[in-house]
Amino acid sequence: MRAAFHGLKSDDIAACVIAYEPIWAIGTGRNATPADADATIGVIRSTVAEIASELADGMRILYGGSVKPGNIAELMAMGQIDGALVGGASLDADDFARIVQFAR
Repeated sequence: MRAAFHGLKSDDIAACVIAYEPIWAIGTGRNATPADADATIGVIRSTVAEIASELADGMRILYGGSVKPGNIAELMAMGQIDGALVGGASLDADDFARIVQFAR
């Protein structure tokens, strides 16, 4: 995070959306537990606060990693997760529609 935002102006940082996906989740069908995903995104948000404290609370940070209709509610119930980065489930129109239509 520090390297990615190094030298950027606050306006440029404010325009960013961050997505976190555990490397072990890519293509595996496994997702982090909602609590683990929330904790990791909390660390990311804290790091953003160190760089640009005025932007951290408003920064959109998404969780990606086998997001599916069956786990979207648990993930979105977490306080730090702002949205989902949907991968494979987006290839099935019905699954993707169920995710997109989820209401917090």
